[in-house]
Amino acid sequence: MVMGPTHAMSGAVAWLAGAGITTAVLGRPQTPTELVVYTTVCAGSALLPDLDCSGRVLQNRGGATVARTFGVFSLFLAECVEKFAYAVYLVTKGPRDEKRTNGHRLLTHTWLFAVLLGLGVTLLVDQFGKPVVVGTLFLTVGLAIRGLMSEWARRNGWVLTTLCAGFATLLAIQILPEENGYSLLGIAVGAGCVVHTLGDMITRAGCPILFPIPIKGETYYEIRPPRKWALRAGGRFEKKTLMPALTVAFFIAAAWQLPIVQDWVSSMLDAVAGNDAEASSS
Repeated sequence: MVMGPTHAMSGAVAWLAGAGITTAVLGRPQTPTELVVYTTVCAGSALLPDLDCSGRVLQNRGGATVARTFGVFSLFLAECVEKFAYAVYLVTKGPRDEKRTNGHRLLTHTWLFAVLLGLGVTLLVDQFGKPVVVGTLFLTVGLAIRGLMSEWARRNGWVLTTLCAGFATLLAIQILPEENGYSLLGIAVGAGCVVHTLGDMITRAGCPILFPIPIKGETYYEIRPPRKWALRAGGRFEKKTLMPALTVAFFIAAAWQLPIVQDWVSSMLDAVAGNDAEASSS
């Protein structure tokens, strides 16, 4: 999947940029460990919707790049997700929805799916605890490795990617604070899926984010910009402009989490405000 690295980086940026919002809305800041783990989860979850693009399971070929993250195992998962999305499409499509032969860019590319998946993870964590946390971390961390380290993962193959995901998951589960009950895990998963749809919305194919609301006779109405403004997935603009911009935004957002940086910016703003006040009085 050509937009994989862009999706993953946008998920990471979104979580870091929104860290202050979680403090204001939920009434608690994230610890540095939580920030690292949930940023990774959001980055990996920003690839989850493309698990609806399957390939040849037994041959370990085809499908979206994200579907090959764990070899035949993730390809089988993608096959199940794609078939389920297509079945839902056949039951829920509107009179003017186009004829489809597969489930790609359908159910998993909607905001309804993002909300339900985030709520589902939250409820399952509350009910079953650590086993669900471990499984969710393993899947999303693996996807994050595949997205953020795409060239490395491609060169070294799915076995090493899986081993790295397993090691990172074991480390995360050991150091992640338990006192908050992993309350942000479901939010990070749902947020990543939303970020993915926003990325697809600016492409020529668009994204049916508002399903199942009928629009012009379609329940899978693709929201997209005018063609002359639409992004071509894997094109020059994405590689030469969008991805570098997201990378810069990532480092800025990460730096902003450091108290010393926040204090420095505040002091600079106070100094500017003081100079403006002196200039006005004179």
